Amino acid sequence: MTDATPRHIPDRLNSRANRLLRSWESLLLAVAVAIFLANTFASPYFLDPWNLSDASFNFTEKAMIGFAMALLIIAGEIDLSVAGIIALASTAMGYALQFDVGTVGLVTIGLTVGLACGLFNGLLVTKMGLPSIVVTIGTMSLFRGIAYIILGDEAFNGYPSSFSFFGQGYVFWVFTFELLVFVLLALIYGVVLHATNFGRRVYAIGNNPTAAVFSGVEVDKIKMTLFVLTGLMSGIAAICLTSRLGSTRPSIAYAWELEIVTMVVLGGVSIQGGSGSIVGVVIAALVMGMVTFGLGLLNVPGIVMSIFIGALLIGVIALPRLITLIRYGRV
Repeated sequence: MTDATPRHIPDRLNSRANRLLRSWESLLLAVAVAIFLANTFASPYFLDPWNLSDASFNFTEKAMIGFAMALLIIAGEIDLSVAGIIALASTAMGYALQFDVGTVGLVTIGLTVGLACGLFNGLLVTKMGLPSIVVTIGTMSLFRGIAYIILGDEAFNGYPSSFSFFGQGYVFWVFTFELLVFVLLALIYGVVLHATNFGRRVYAIGNNPTAAVFSGVEVDKIKMTLFVLTGLMSGIAAICLTSRLGSTRPSIAYAWELEIVTMVVLGGVSIQGGSGSIVGVVIAALVMGMVTFGLGLLNVPGIVMSIFIGALLIGVIALPRLITLIRYGRV
C-alpha cells in the first residue's frame, strides 16, 4: 500500500524557489528562449552551427567589458569611455605595426593602453573626487580624438597572421577563441562578485559608500581597481576586435558604450548601484546577441538596431520606477 500523503516542502526551500522563479534573471532567460525560438522560425539559417558561432561575435567582445562594467556600476560608478579606449588601444597597436612589432608586442601594447586609460579615469575619480560620468564623457572624446589625430581618414592594415587568431581563431569545432574567453571571464567575474570578500565590498560601496568607509572598506582603492579592470577589459576587447576586423580605423567600436551599458542594465544591474549579478549580464549578452543576429538574417537595417538599443535602455531603466509607482497607486 502506497503512502498518498503529500510530501512537505520546507518553507525555506519553497520561498527560495519562489524568489528564483520571480527573479529578473528568470524573466530574462524566458525572453532569451522566446527570442531563440522566434529566430528559429524566422530564418532557416539560424540553427546552422557555423551561423550560431558567427552570432557570438555580436556579444562576446562587448560582454568582456560588460563584466567589469557591471562591478563598476554596482559600486555606484560608470565608465562611458570604454569605446574610446578600444579606439586608442587599436590605434596604438596599428601604429606599432608600422615598426614591425610582432604579435606578442601588439598584445602587450593593447593591454597596456587599456590599463593606462583605466588608471587615468580612476585617478580623476578617486583622487580628485570628480563624478565618473563627467570624467568618462570627457575621456571618451579624448581617447577617440587622439586616435583620429594619429589616423585621420586612413587605416592601419597588414596585421600578422598569428595575431588574427584572437578574433578569428577556433579552439574546437565551431567554438571560437573569443567565446572561450567570454565563458572564462564570466566564471571569473561571477566568482569574484558573488563568492569573495571583494565582491561583498563592491555591493557595500554601491549601497552606502559612507557606511562602507566606516566599516573599514577601502572605497577609493576598490573603485580604482574597478576602473583599471574596466580599462583592461577594453584593451582585451580591442585586441579581439582589431584581430577580427584585420584593420584599425579611428571609428572602431563607435557607440559601443551605449550597447555595453544597455547590456549591463538589461542584465539586472541597478544603474543606481548596489545590486546586480553576473548571471544576468551573461543572459542579457545572449539576448542582445540573438536579437542583433536575428535582425541581420532578416536584412533589417542597422539603424533599426540602434533605435532598439536606445529604447531598450530607457525601458529597462524606467521599468523599476514604473513598477514602484503602480505598487503605490500613483499611476
